[in-house]
Amino acid sequence: MLRNATRSPTLVKEVEEKLGCTCYAGYGLTETSPVLSVALTKTGCNWQGEERFRGQAMTGYAIPGNELRVVDADGNDVPHDGQTAGEILARGDGVMMGYWNQPEATSAALRDGWLHTGDLATIDEFGYLLIVDRKKDIIISGGENISSIEVEKALSAHPGVYEVAVIPVPDEKWGESPKALVVLKPGATATAQELLEFCATRIAHYKCPRSVEFLSALPKTGTGKILKRELREKYWGQSTIRPELVTRSS
Repeated sequence: MLRNATRSPTLVKEVEEKLGCTCYAGYGLTETSPVLSVALTKTGCNWQGEERFRGQAMTGYAIPGNELRVVDADGNDVPHDGQTAGEILARGDGVMMGYWNQPEATSAALRDGWLHTGDLATIDEFGYLLIVDRKKDIIISGGENISSIEVEKALSAHPGVYEVAVIPVPDEKWGESPKALVVLKPGATATAQELLEFCATRIAHYKCPRSVEFLSALPKTGTGKILKRELREKYWGQSTIRPELVTRSS
């Protein structure tokens, strides 16, 4: 199981081909001890061909002992249409009671018995969740919301891309625009223009990065999570990192 709900169908397919096993994505947080959901195939889904890899790369549905909801800004459950995004709320036997000696952080995260994860997702008719981004990582370009995860998945499908992070950078015309920071696979070659054209065949043009930068590695935490905040600092500065996010993520 891939314990990361934002993995791409391409990665699921490659894992199955190289390891000879069935691969499913899952989702969880440290605050939930940690697994909340898994993308095992439900009766009635009937995933076939490439659609199977897409399904198995989803965030999945709640495992026994957990409850998951996807709610809008007013706390109402979003339609189960696989399109409308909202924040994931969780409760269950493994959800934390609070942060140690941090009452304010606890009050912000735990409300009415539900943990507010800060992850944005859709939910479909079968109850499968699909994370579209973190609240703090949504890119707002010219008034349009762009999911950094959606762009990353599109670029990750390129055969030469090892890993990628998409972040917002200042843009005089649009306020901010997506930028792709790419690490290529050993021995692989690709140009920025090639990746931009590749991306444009998979997602809407306005969502595509305006620029691409190649790096030898991406900064990560001890658990392998990409440090997007550190990447953004180069473009926004430590004291001015997208101040509008303070309001949007509260």
